[in-house]
Amino acid sequence: MDNFRLVFDTVLELNGTDNIFGIFYVMNLILAIIAYELGFAKKLPIIKKIIVYILLLIGVFILTIFSTVMRMPTVESLIVINLVLGIYRTRLHFQRKAKNQNA
Repeated sequence: MDNFRLVFDTVLELNGTDNIFGIFYVMNLILAIIAYELGFAKKLPIIKKIIVYILLLIGVFILTIFSTVMRMPTVESLIVINLVLGIYRTRLHFQRKAKNQNA
């Protein structure tokens, strides 16, 4: 299982154990926001959007505990999720563009 923690090992080597929770919290938060926007975001009123992001902040805190304390590869998983969702959105964009040109 040590092979799957490339990001954790790299951050640990570069920064030591100082502020590792904060570093992983920010990384997880950024990647989770990107994944949310790519895959699940809909047009919402501002109040509902604020509530969604507050819940995302809380959820990422729990996810960071898994990432740092239990040393699970959550950052690496979020990177893969973002890559897959990015590819999906790109293909969807090109399919819609082709469909509009044919119509």
